[in-house]
Amino acid sequence: MTAIQVVENPAIEGKRRAFVFAEDRVGHYPEFREFFVKQFSLGTNALSRPGYVRAPSGMLYALVFIGRSGEPFPDGIEVYALPDALEPLNDPEIDADLWALLRWMIAGVGGAWRVEDLDATGRLYQLSVAAGA
Repeated sequence: MTAIQVVENPAIEGKRRAFVFAEDRVGHYPEFREFFVKQFSLGTNALSRPGYVRAPSGMLYALVFIGRSGEPFPDGIEVYALPDALEPLNDPEIDADLWALLRWMIAGVGGAWRVEDLDATGRLYQLSVAAGA
């Protein structure tokens, strides 16, 4: 597993939301949808609030779940970094955190989805964040 931590009630005062990633079709594979439903209690919280995670860098991220008419919830996800209000983002750090988030998700889904396969794909595409994985 990775160093991603789910954070229940983070202190977000003085933070800003900076968009960093979107996946508009989480439902392509039901196991991904089920992973997020389980991790963030979306069966009861659903649209009420984002899910929050802390990444290896220490950065807090908000995962905003998207619904679409006629599709099971969630059908999409947007990821926002939550830096201090005036702090710039460190792009290599954000990339590494997003890679850790993907590894966490793949490990949590399990079954045919393996972190080793994700890492191998990242190395194949020569992604610097996958080099150390």
